[in-house]
Amino acid sequence: LMNAAVAQDVEPARIAQHCDSVSLCFSKGLGAPAGAVLAGRREFVAEAWRVRKLLGGGMRQAGVLAAAARVGLEHAEATLRRDHDNARRFAEGIQGLSSPVCSVDLVAVETNIVMVSIRGGWPSPAELCEHLRAVSEEELAETGQAVSVLLFPWSAHTVRAVWHRDISAGDTELAKNKLAFVARKCQE
Repeated sequence: LMNAAVAQDVEPARIAQHCDSVSLCFSKGLGAPAGAVLAGRREFVAEAWRVRKLLGGGMRQAGVLAAAARVGLEHAEATLRRDHDNARRFAEGIQGLSSPVCSVDLVAVETNIVMVSIRGGWPSPAELCEHLRAVSEEELAETGQAVSVLLFPWSAHTVRAVWHRDISAGDTELAKNKLAFVARKCQE
């Protein structure tokens, strides 16, 4: 919800007005260690509260977590906009490679998520993710850096990259360089 609101430059309420209920996790892009909020009709929330208690959910002294969630909400727009900018820079870096191994549709990069298309039969998305995660002696010798990038093999031809508050612009640059290195090695 928050990523969509920032990307569309609207208040979250404008998106949520079309929903019967809304759940917002504070530990995702907002960076709190835990917590979520549920909103909806009074009867719906009362039933959710009852079921949570029935299943043993809940925490005592959750004020520290609530404080972290509040900070996350207060800084959400700036934090998420930075994540979106980092994702965009990563996607532009992939496009700039003009690689036969991978490509990205820049129009589809609207938030903190980048879907990378894998071309040809090799490497597979899982193999590409493994190469990005691993650090080789050859990489260290060529680039002078040991960088491990964690991406997710999303489908038979796609890898998913997601940014969050703990990934800096510098980390994004390192990830772009690592992908360029791996794509070049896959071509050899």
